[in-house]
Amino acid sequence: MTRLERNANIAAVIIPFAGVIAAGVLLWHHLLGPLDIALFAAMYLTTAIGITVGFHRLLTHRAFETHRPLRYALAVLGSMAIEGSVIDWVADHRKHHTFADEEGDPHSPHVHSAPGLKGMLQGLWHAHAGWLFSEHGQASSRRYAADLLADPTMRRINRSFPALALASLLLPALLGFALSGGSATAALAAFIWAGLVRIFLVHHITWSINSVCHFFGRRRFDTRDRSTNVFWLALPSLGEAWHHNHHAFPRSAFHGLRWYELDPSGWIIRALAAIGLAWDVVRVDPARAAAREVARNDDLPAEAPAQDAGEAAERELLGVSA
Repeated sequence: MTRLERNANIAAVIIPFAGVIAAGVLLWHHLLGPLDIALFAAMYLTTAIGITVGFHRLLTHRAFETHRPLRYALAVLGSMAIEGSVIDWVADHRKHHTFADEEGDPHSPHVHSAPGLKGMLQGLWHAHAGWLFSEHGQASSRRYAADLLADPTMRRINRSFPALALASLLLPALLGFALSGGSATAALAAFIWAGLVRIFLVHHITWSINSVCHFFGRRRFDTRDRSTNVFWLALPSLGEAWHHNHHAFPRSAFHGLRWYELDPSGWIIRALAAIGLAWDVVRVDPARAAAREVARNDDLPAEAPAQDAGEAAERELLGVSA
């Protein structure tokens, strides 16, 4: 990792946190109105969808196909979540699935963690944010994201990440200024709430999938890792917190596999399919799901079970076999 990349990651952690503190001061002085809430919600949903539907389910796992303009639009929106450039993000995540909770996983809370409470906290910190300063962006894009490297437009979006990150911060301020009739105060409030606070929340909810959803929660499938489902993170993560389901069936477009497992990202993909904007949507065969279930929801096998044929095929499709 270069010094510039490391410093950029440090800034991406610290600056939004400073924005949250500033937002608290503004809220104390009642500087939060309907416009700020609307802009926050719009920016949160669009950039989070860019990550969950775009970076994750479409580009990383090929859970569905779509037209090139929508594919690129989702890559741009995901980049505006400021979690790294699209090709680096995809390569890191495919490497995570290749070595999930084993040596080589860039953000497992279980690898190299010492026993006891101190080791647990160190592991959780590494999985949540610590890995950004040592492992982030280090996965080989030629090995783990060759399909994206072969796409000239995707390479341009990847190179445009600094500009897209800046736009992600400036756009809320410009919208706040324009929609308020030219108020500099409204522009500042929008910059803080729909810019910094929104980025802070999108970041920490995404990072919680790496940390919380590999440590606390419930399991019901026979998987090779220690992933879990965490119900209270489901809505803010737009369905990503059904993370154990996802590790059991990585290419599924739907992470919520039961009717009560709320999965907004899956709903969006279903809606896109209904209007002809998504096809080849990958669904889990109920018989295959039943075959992978274990006796108790919270069973954590002492030894990793053998890789099943479906999982092996998924890895082969992505070109990331261990």
